[in-house]
Amino acid sequence: MCAISGIVGLPGSEETAAKMLSTMYRRGPDDKGVYRSGGCTLLHGRLAIIDPAGGRQPMLLSWAGETYALVYNGELYNTEELRWELTGLGHTFLGHSDTEVLLHAYAQFGADCVEKLNGIFAFGVWEEKRRRLFLARDRIGVKPLFYKRHRGGLLFASEIKTILAYPTVRAELDETGAAQLILLGPGRLPGSGVFKDIFELEPGCCGYFADGDLRLRRYWKLRDREHRDSFEETVEKVRFLVTDAIRRQMVSDVPIGTFLSGGLDSSVITAVCAGEMAGRGERLKTFSVDYENNDKYFRPSKFQPNSDSDYIHLMVDTLHTDHRWTVLTPENLADALEDATIARDLPGMADVDFSLLAFCGEIRENVKVALSGECADEIFGGYPWYRDPEVRAREGFPWAQNTQDRVSLLTGAVCLDPTEFVMDAYSQTCRESDILPGTSDQERRMKQMVNMNFRWFMQTLLDRKDRMSMYHSLEVRVPFCDYRIAEYLYGVPWEYKDYQGQEKGLLRQAVAGLLSEEVRLRKKSPYPKTFDPRYERLMEERLQRILDDPAAPLWQLISAEAVRKLLQSQTQWPWYGQLMRRPQIMAYLCQIDFWLRHYRVELVF
Repeated sequence: MCAISGIVGLPGSEETAAKMLSTMYRRGPDDKGVYRSGGCTLLHGRLAIIDPAGGRQPMLLSWAGETYALVYNGELYNTEELRWELTGLGHTFLGHSDTEVLLHAYAQFGADCVEKLNGIFAFGVWEEKRRRLFLARDRIGVKPLFYKRHRGGLLFASEIKTILAYPTVRAELDETGAAQLILLGPGRLPGSGVFKDIFELEPGCCGYFADGDLRLRRYWKLRDREHRDSFEETVEKVRFLVTDAIRRQMVSDVPIGTFLSGGLDSSVITAVCAGEMAGRGERLKTFSVDYENNDKYFRPSKFQPNSDSDYIHLMVDTLHTDHRWTVLTPENLADALEDATIARDLPGMADVDFSLLAFCGEIRENVKVALSGECADEIFGGYPWYRDPEVRAREGFPWAQNTQDRVSLLTGAVCLDPTEFVMDAYSQTCRESDILPGTSDQERRMKQMVNMNFRWFMQTLLDRKDRMSMYHSLEVRVPFCDYRIAEYLYGVPWEYKDYQGQEKGLLRQAVAGLLSEEVRLRKKSPYPKTFDPRYERLMEERLQRILDDPAAPLWQLISAEAVRKLLQSQTQWPWYGQLMRRPQIMAYLCQIDFWLRHYRVELVF
């Protein structure tokens, strides 16, 4: 994993390159490189995982009369298959890195190379003679790629902070960006970077920039297919796809570990990895997070029915992993608020981000690569809103059924119709869902739900995992984001996914025998959070300091009086997802204020 950036059709002095590279250090601390040619400057910061000696970037290749320069962030999980195919076409390789294979694949197949890639990636290729840049991002959106068209040229980077480091770029927020922060946040419109005129290349998209013109296309999306497999055949196919994805993602020249929550998804990954490593005479490192005094303060709820620790101990005892706990205090969480905002370049998921940031710092002390269970819930239908008929039938984003609470916070500075803004985004996503003619009403709605989660909620979680981990130079892989799993599952009927009326029932059936029955059948519980009242008090104190400051930038967007009223009431729905309630709402508002200050954001509406 790495950080990449580029300057095309714009001045790229050594001073500018150095300034932009300095923002990339946390993503790529092991090496850095600069390439310059014909109006293009490419920058790279490397976190060396595969072939440390032979995978340096920017990487150059001369082939068939053209010279290609590549900067790449990611990991390919079908490297050897591609290497074998390219060798048959006359290519030779100097090392064993996936970077070199990707560069040769582009030289051979051009833009169509993306169709052949199984992995997580964002990359740019400059063609010296044609003087054009190719950009691409993985199908699911695991690795980030932002861009800005600027003064006739193009800037791109793994993170927004690198684009903002270019000397003539200003951090600006227009009305649409402000509406996203308050009405949709921490989610954001697909393709939006929230900052004015900064965009994100959407998942499954690629394109060329040449002669001042950027042309993008979507090369992949969820497509509906007739599902002809029986339930038993579907179970077998799912078991193969999941275990194959996990095994492929274990490839590394450095030690790996797994996140372990004791839930179904992380436990499946851990069981497969532990078995593979035991066969090699090695012991898997596993990592869990908990909170000081959570045994005292934990409160079961509809969204979080039980605590993780008993199930984690059961997994560790069964698999004999080398396990490490990270125990966080309320002060640890509060102290991470600012760093987590800087890591994301935007306000995020409050202490759900803060805890992961601190947790990843502890993991990085032991391993450089870890596997995590994100995105199984989106693909297999694990979230409560998939299975709650009332929420499922309601118009609007199911993880944020609180639009009126959000609207009440807005100042008069945001003049657009807030309800219309949210519903337009929701309706467009529903319309974009690919659904076969003749599909039943229930199946149609479930496919809309899957596509909504893919385009919105899952992207927020992938942002979180990428930024919080890479802030500590930790590469995190997400096997459930293998596009083959997503493609297959999209066409599987809801009746199969909801097998025996249990969330992710199909996945549970597919992994029978891999886990103890206690873990396999455990009711879903989300990422753990603290219930310690000290954390809520710390957030109250921090927000009160902002309330006491009439010049705080937050009040340009949000009414202080409305904030006081909101915090004195009990909201029916979480702010976002399952975990963001009163303490997290306060933390999110504090993040917005800090973000406006730290990035010196100018309002341009």
